[in-house]
Amino acid sequence: MKKKLLTLLIILSVLDSFSQITVDESHISNIGDIVYQYTESPTGSFTVGLAGLNQIWDFSGLGLEPNAPGLFFIDPIGSPYDLQYPDANLCLNDNGTYSYYNKTNTGLFLHGLGDTVFNSPALYLPLPLTYGLSLTDGPIVIIEDIVYGPFLGNYIPDALVSQLTNGLANKADTALIKITNTTDFLVDAWGSMTTDLGTFDVLRLKITTYTDSELDVYCSDTVTGIGSWIVNVPFDSIPDLAGFSNNGVDYKYQWITDDNSASFLICEAFVDANDNINNWSLQTSAPTSSIKELESKKFSVYPIPATYSLTIDAEESMTTDLTLIDVNGKLVLENQFNTSMSLSLEGIAKGVYYLNLRTENGELTKKVVVK
Repeated sequence: MKKKLLTLLIILSVLDSFSQITVDESHISNIGDIVYQYTESPTGSFTVGLAGLNQIWDFSGLGLEPNAPGLFFIDPIGSPYDLQYPDANLCLNDNGTYSYYNKTNTGLFLHGLGDTVFNSPALYLPLPLTYGLSLTDGPIVIIEDIVYGPFLGNYIPDALVSQLTNGLANKADTALIKITNTTDFLVDAWGSMTTDLGTFDVLRLKITTYTDSELDVYCSDTVTGIGSWIVNVPFDSIPDLAGFSNNGVDYKYQWITDDNSASFLICEAFVDANDNINNWSLQTSAPTSSIKELESKKFSVYPIPATYSLTIDAEESMTTDLTLIDVNGKLVLENQFNTSMSLSLEGIAKGVYYLNLRTENGELTKKVVVK
């Protein structure tokens, strides 16, 4: 009996080890990918659940959001701030907000947001992800900047300077802003998650970010010229920063899959210190369209990748409207043809594009790579 029990435990242990997933660099979004997700405050009794093995999370019944905005993963080269991010190999366009990353086999590193370049890259996602992974990134000084001139005067007016210095100064000359982040990552659970998009094997990643912000201001008296530094000015003493704190802690959970039928991030929940969900983002399907999708065989598009020109051949003669759109959603060119046409790519930058072909019977979109 003891021998049978031992054998059963060994079998269960082996099965358990094969059930767990590993998420690596190959599962993370690439240039040209589009992910649709929506953010809301959950209603009902949804919770983040428990840590541990073989967990089940059922976030179904919410419905798929038909008009969810797209997150466009694009090539940093040619993006609005590409010259400021020479080491980035991936850029995310979120409704006009650009974030820049370097994706490696050890992690996804955030280099900055828009024109705010971090002093040091911050680890956004450690890789590979496996159950039980625990690590800390930081402390890292991500922003250390000097502010002066009229912009500083607008935020810290003379009257506020007098108040902060007990009347010893009346003008803010220079400010030093320093923001330091420390992030704890813990893969504390694995199991299956069900949403209206489907059921996926997932790892649950708990992320706790500690932000320490220091604001030092050099203030002077315009009459005597005497000045001094006020160290670590409280944010809430400045009217325009009243809602911010010098020190904060943010908590969130991410459910991440290795399933190639979806993007890697199935759900992200932002919680309080007691794990109550404040709001969450859920991956959803692409927006629906009332226009019928044509069969791929209706058109031949070649060569892909293309360099100098792109040829489009229709299976039958029909009036076809053609548009070429870049990964930012910008129209690059448009044309119209009946049976076939050779599309010149002269002057078009290298990268990923989407070719949309529309007829009276429907439309078809193909991904095109220009080299």
